[in-house]
This record gives sequence, structure tokens and C-alpha cells, in this order.
Amino acid sequence: MRRIEKILEQLLFASRWIQAPIYFGLIIGSMVYTYKFLIELIHLCFHANEWTEETVMLSILTLIDISMVVNLIVIVVIGGYSTFVSKLDFGKHEDKPDWLAQINAGTLKVKLAISLVGVSSIQLLRSFIDIKGIEKDHVLLQILIHVVFLVSSIILAVTDKIMHGTSHDGQH
Repeated sequence: MRRIEKILEQLLFASRWIQAPIYFGLIIGSMVYTYKFLIELIHLCFHANEWTEETVMLSILTLIDISMVVNLIVIVVIGGYSTFVSKLDFGKHEDKPDWLAQINAGTLKVKLAISLVGVSSIQLLRSFIDIKGIEKDHVLLQILIHVVFLVSSIILAVTDKIMHGTSHDGQH
């Protein structure tokens, strides 16, 4: 019976590798977003003289939004892989992310929530800039979603602080 239990435990532990293709898929997704970023940047460069300041600002906010989403993907891929699949061996590489040394499932959730608040903020700002072309109900719904993200992030951060008894200084 102990042998069967040991085999089951090894199988359960090995199942963490099922997540690896998901993380590699997210890397491909970030490559697609990088392509979209470059297309938007080229579009901005070629049309900046023709566009109004408002249109240029909306284009730049799109670039910022894409950047934040790709940052979010990096946090999920590196943090998730390191937390749930296998520790990453950076050795003494100077570019090792500082936050990775203290990452756990709780801090990963907080980082993701804060990143979502940032992305939501950019979307809301885009709506405010182009307020004439957007229905009032749509803007109110965006504000509500943003507030839910914000409150959820605060609750996650407070919960993580209570559970771990730390402030995670220096982490964003």
C-alpha cells in the first residue's frame, strides 16, 4: 500500500509539468503582442503629422497598454513557472529579477492584481480622452470594473500581508 501511495505522490508532483506548455504558449502570446506593438508604433510614426494630439495620445496609450499586458505576461510566466513548476536557476546573473527571490503564490496574485489595475487605468484613461465617441453606460461600466479590480487588489495585498506578516518592501 505504501508503494502505491508513493507512486501516486510522484505522479501528483510530476503533474506540475502540465503547466509548462501553458507558460510557453503565453510567451508566444507576448510575441504576438510585440508584433501588434510594432505595427501600432509604425502606424503612429507615419501618421503623427496628420493626426490630432488626441489621436496621437490614444495611440501612445495603446502602446503603453500593450507594454503593461506584456509585463503582466512576463510576471505570470516567470513567477508562475518558478512557483508552480520548477525553480529557475539564474546563477549570479545580474539581470535576475529582484522580486523573484521573494515570490510565492500570494505575492504573485498581488502582482497580477496590481498589474490588472494598471491595465484597467489605461483603458479608462483612453475612454476619458475619447469620451465623445463612447456611451455613458459603457464608461460607467468601465469605472465599476476598475473599482472592482482596485478593491480586489487591496484585499489581496492586505490578506497576503496578514498571512505572511510582511510588507514585501521593494516589490511592485
